[in-house]
Amino acid sequence: MSRRRKGRDVNGILVIDKPQGVTSNGILQQVKRLYGAAKAGHTGALDPLATGVLPLCFGEATKFSQMMLDSDKAYITTARLGVRTETGDSEGKVVEEKPVPPLDADQVEAVLERFRGAIEQVPSMYSALKHKGRPLYEYAREGIEVERPARPVTIYELTLLELRDNEMDLAVSCTKGTYIRSLVEDIGQALGCGAHVSALRRTMASGFTLANAHDVSELEAMRERGESLDGLLQAPDSALSMFPEVRLEGSAAVSILNGQQVRISSQPLEGYVRLYGEQGFIGLAEAFPEGERVLLVPRRLVKGSAGR
Repeated sequence: MSRRRKGRDVNGILVIDKPQGVTSNGILQQVKRLYGAAKAGHTGALDPLATGVLPLCFGEATKFSQMMLDSDKAYITTARLGVRTETGDSEGKVVEEKPVPPLDADQVEAVLERFRGAIEQVPSMYSALKHKGRPLYEYAREGIEVERPARPVTIYELTLLELRDNEMDLAVSCTKGTYIRSLVEDIGQALGCGAHVSALRRTMASGFTLANAHDVSELEAMRERGESLDGLLQAPDSALSMFPEVRLEGSAAVSILNGQQVRISSQPLEGYVRLYGEQGFIGLAEAFPEGERVLLVPRRLVKGSAGR
């Protein structure tokens, strides 16, 4: 007999403005307790140094966490020039210091241009990428260097916001898997003085921005006043707007809900689509063109009222 999960049935997405100095999992566990939720997960960790947008998934919304993890991200970061650290951020031991040459915005812009668009990036040894089942940071803490192949990422936006004597603020918009610490280190190397991340704030993830985010202290205050936190939740499909919408009726909706494939009249569809029926959001299916018809194969379906 399977063990019954403790906690109540909570479904939806909550966007937290993560504070500095705590882990993403620490925030997740804290919020999960506040909700008394049976099931919850986050969609990509932020380092303790980092702040900002951290979407948390509850219940049926956890079925779409991988899609959210694969989404584009945006950040504002402060690069400290002239100092390289072990970890690529201000929490690591200093490994090299160099004088910062006189720089103006035009010089920095010329360097930034080299990092826009499709680039190859070598992940930091202090990343959570795994090698032989262990995260790289565990090897790094043991003084073991692991060969890391460069990985393709795309930098959509890389904007200089402010340049100071030994610091600069950058706005970055990028694909999944981009390491801002590695980007800042590479920019520092190109400038000839080295650099590390001294501040990092995620401003967008899974389509959510800071305007959607809540402080944990806000949740705690609501609980103390006896107010329900459920009204803060976003619907499970709110992070899936990148996929086209398909509405099903009658037998087609029933078949999909039973896990069966269905064919609908030809539409310009291919890949993942959002499915809706009379009861609201049904889930995700994958669409395959078949001449005058389209085959819909259910991939992630939500239960009952969770899609409303």
